[in-house]
Amino acid sequence: MAAKKPLPRILTVKSAWHLTPNMIRVTFSGDGLEGLPEGRASANCKLMLPEPGESRPAFLRRLEEGPAPVRRTYTVRHHRPDAGELDIDFVDHGDAGPASAWARQAAAGAFLGFAGPGPVKVKEFVADYYVLAADMSAIPVVAATLEAMPADARGLALFEITAPEDRQDLVAPPGIDLRWYIHATPSVTSSRMIDEIRAMPWPDGRVQTCIAGEHEAIRAIRDFLLTEKRLPREDTYISGYWKIGLVEEEHQDLKRTEAA
Repeated sequence: MAAKKPLPRILTVKSAWHLTPNMIRVTFSGDGLEGLPEGRASANCKLMLPEPGESRPAFLRRLEEGPAPVRRTYTVRHHRPDAGELDIDFVDHGDAGPASAWARQAAAGAFLGFAGPGPVKVKEFVADYYVLAADMSAIPVVAATLEAMPADARGLALFEITAPEDRQDLVAPPGIDLRWYIHATPSVTSSRMIDEIRAMPWPDGRVQTCIAGEHEAIRAIRDFLLTEKRLPREDTYISGYWKIGLVEEEHQDLKRTEAA
């Protein structure tokens, strides 16, 4: 008989606030974080979202018996084990998306299910130069990667944000050139990041990447780096986190089809 799959953790909100006009930071604390693997900032996690007004006991029953709650993939932004806290950042795109809607209403005592985290996206830093790029959805993974870099790292980090006020104060090595660009209509694919990467003087030596964002924009960057620049796949993290017009389940199906 197959072993019963362990239930997700239940995380409890300590606080939630708008980090910028279009980004909500939710800090979790409490017993649900006990034993969580450390050193996983930038790693993916799965969030299971309660329905509006759903009680904790009813949500727990649903996790055990079904129907399964809505699941969404997010990034561990910070984990402070000594303080017993975990941060996850949510792009605020209104109430149309279930995760955004949940985060907009989150307050102390709110809860959700949590599975993971997975591995960090850049496991070691061995390059002569780094190329990083993110739209709003991927700022957490790139920001956490910047924080983990050696102090003498050199490179370029591109950030595409919805409004000037969405710029964040990030910790990064002084040799990383941070550039912020405004793309006010995320519902339209942007070519700014690929244009900037194509235009940059290509560095000598080994190059590593941490690049994520909207599917079509990321596909153009992936084609350039892997096909034209012939970067080894083991030196590249390049991932589409979402696609205009698709919910996550549809986007994941598309990614599996393209990878086949």
